[in-house]
Amino acid sequence: MANKIVITGMGVVSPVGNDLKTFWDNIKNGVSGITQLTDLNHEENKMTTWIGGAAGEVSPHNMDPKEQRRHSRCTVLAVEASNQAIEQSGIDLNKEDPYRCGVILGSGIAGIQTIYENSVKLHETSARRISPLMIPTGIVNAPAGYIGIIHGFQGPNKAIVSACASGTHCIGDAADLIRLGKADVMLAGGTESTLIPFGLGSFSAMRALSTRNDDPAAASRPFDLDRDGFVMGEGAGMVVLESEEHAKARGAEILGELLTLGESCDAYHIAAPREDGTATSMAMKAALSQAKINPEDVDYFNAHGTSTQLNDAGETCALKLTFGDNMPPVSSTKSMT
Repeated sequence: MANKIVITGMGVVSPVGNDLKTFWDNIKNGVSGITQLTDLNHEENKMTTWIGGAAGEVSPHNMDPKEQRRHSRCTVLAVEASNQAIEQSGIDLNKEDPYRCGVILGSGIAGIQTIYENSVKLHETSARRISPLMIPTGIVNAPAGYIGIIHGFQGPNKAIVSACASGTHCIGDAADLIRLGKADVMLAGGTESTLIPFGLGSFSAMRALSTRNDDPAAASRPFDLDRDGFVMGEGAGMVVLESEEHAKARGAEILGELLTLGESCDAYHIAAPREDGTATSMAMKAALSQAKINPEDVDYFNAHGTSTQLNDAGETCALKLTFGDNMPPVSSTKSMT
């Protein structure tokens, strides 16, 4: 494939580790980051689910405490992940054209806590109590914009919102910008933090969450016969993408290659996936075709694996339609995060 896109930096904030080594060690050893969330007042709020994957305390070196309080938590998490990715990549902006360095960072709901807290102020007091920072810190592209500011990336800067696929779409679109010659370096990924009563209550209202509150570590069980719903977590994951030529020219360590992204839409239901897996399979087949690799070449498949009855069944159908007798090992890291 022309214009090879390579990964030169990675960063992560997650329920199983807030640095790459801790995260990877825990993932390999099957350590669960799902616990009971003790600060939800679940009895007072009459919540049916009070478990989740919290990332713990995060304090980026380039955000002082006052600045952290001004921004939504999902922005703080994203800043820390971006710091790690940029540090590992070794990018020196003094040697780069800042207008050719960009950020695409996705989120599903982004500043949900910021929006909720200001809504409460309106309801309990008046519109005059709404923070002037509610919009610039609560909108979905706030994390991408702020990361552009603190790192001096003045190239393409935007957010993609496509629910659970947001971060993946950001990485795919960032790679395309490099392939099209519109950027040299792209920081891409996703961020989310919704572990508040309003967030968990909203997903509980959809009957989508596990209620296995007494056994948090085993609550998220993708593809298990006894699965009863997904478990919400928070975190951020970022990668630094470059063309292979650009990375080699600056002597960067290449961690891996990003081949392509296959996309499709169920066009079926507002919340439920297409049961036969046909549309999901089309995305997988498109990725294989564009990457010019065969199903038997795939060594491992990290599934969406939400642990809900409908998604896991539909994804299983999609995997069978795509790989047939060449099914690779399949698991989902959601069981831990």
